[in-house]
Amino acid sequence: LLFYVVTVLLGLVLHLTGVIGTFAVVVARVPYRTFFRKCRALMVTAFSTSSSNASLPTNIRTAEDEFGVPKEIASFVLPLGATMNMNGTALFEGMTVLFLAQVFGLGLSIPTQIVVVILCIITAVGAAGVPGGSIPLMAMILTTVVVPAEGIALILGVDRILDMSRTVPNVMGDQLTSLVIARSE
Repeated sequence: LLFYVVTVLLGLVLHLTGVIGTFAVVVARVPYRTFFRKCRALMVTAFSTSSSNASLPTNIRTAEDEFGVPKEIASFVLPLGATMNMNGTALFEGMTVLFLAQVFGLGLSIPTQIVVVILCIITAVGAAGVPGGSIPLMAMILTTVVVPAEGIALILGVDRILDMSRTVPNVMGDQLTSLVIARSE
């Protein structure tokens, strides 16, 4: 379980600093350090609340005050992102399904793993932006790929710290999206 937690946290950190940070530099044209420094309050709020929805006022304020995103863009893109752009959640769900399949000694074929990726992306879009919002949807994914859904009980004890951690890339992806849209307008 410790190896699972460390692996998920490492994956989330790599996604946040590698993918989102790189896109901030290349697509939004914001220097790497500046992007993360200006989003510090947003990341702390997201981590402490475990909720994209609760972080929304801070996200909007960060976009408008720190990056100069027009109010019209921030007030449209960020609420939409808080409900649909759950990249950290999709990553977490995929890693959790693979972990639980290994716990139960089930080998998932490559086509099944592709199905897991697709389902994780689709369900992450529909996940509630509240703490623990992805757990019921993960049960559906597990059932679809014939991994016992009871395995969720194994991760519930550590889900809170993982929930706090996966909310940060979720809201940072929303912030990045608002910057990209503002730049393209």
